[in-house]
Amino acid sequence: MTIKPIYCYITALAGFFGLFALLMLWNTILSPSTRFPVALVLLVAVTPLLLPMRGLLDRNPRSCAWAAYVSLIYFLHGTAEAYVNPDERLYASLEVMLSLMLFFGTAFYVRLAGKQN
Repeated sequence: MTIKPIYCYITALAGFFGLFALLMLWNTILSPSTRFPVALVLLVAVTPLLLPMRGLLDRNPRSCAWAAYVSLIYFLHGTAEAYVNPDERLYASLEVMLSLMLFFGTAFYVRLAGKQN
């Protein structure tokens, strides 16, 4: 049984949009920052995720590879936040899970789509 690239792509998109929604909700509604303006926190948290978005939606293998690299930033942030802040461990664990979905989805999509060509 072989895995089709479309399944990996769907996993990557679920991780991408889930991570985007989580970051927006976490920083605005669920636990907004009291030390920094919310707009600044959103700018820093969401902007790296938006950089490869157009290519990811167009299924560009190069952009998908960059999305995999960018997802590692969110993996690191989620693991550090889960360790440091026990009150937000659930949100951080979701961030880790969604970033891994994005990473593995894009990595396997690029590999499997490259084999088909």
